[in-house]
Amino acid sequence: MSCMKGRSFFDTNILVYRDDSAALEKQQISIDLMESCWREGNAVISTQVLQEYFVAATRKLGVPVEVVRRKIELFAGLSVASIEHEDVLHAINLHTTHGFSFWDSLIIRMAQKTACRILYSEDMQHGQKLGDLMIVNPFVVA
Repeated sequence: MSCMKGRSFFDTNILVYRDDSAALEKQQISIDLMESCWREGNAVISTQVLQEYFVAATRKLGVPVEVVRRKIELFAGLSVASIEHEDVLHAINLHTTHGFSFWDSLIIRMAQKTACRILYSEDMQHGQKLGDLMIVNPFVVA
């Protein structure tokens, strides 16, 4: 899958699948998608995504800490948005208004705050639109 036009925010699961050799198809899709968006300069993540990636890759997949640390250093080459207290408050509003989990609400908030048009995530409803932001599950077969 290649990167869609416009700024694209990556949920944690896309980064985690890059390391998941038990899900080879999803792994390849994640690698291709992120590299495509990275080349185009459209890839965006947040500090939350980096934190969640560290925990999932080391605990769930057993990737050595040193390897995950180096990958986080490389992911820092993307556009990385830092979460402020106003973002937490906005995420609470999204959570109460739309029923998303708080953590998904924070991902959505950061995608909107960074003017992304696409949010790549496996965890939310494929094709759902929130204003100018569209949620895309890259693993859905069209």
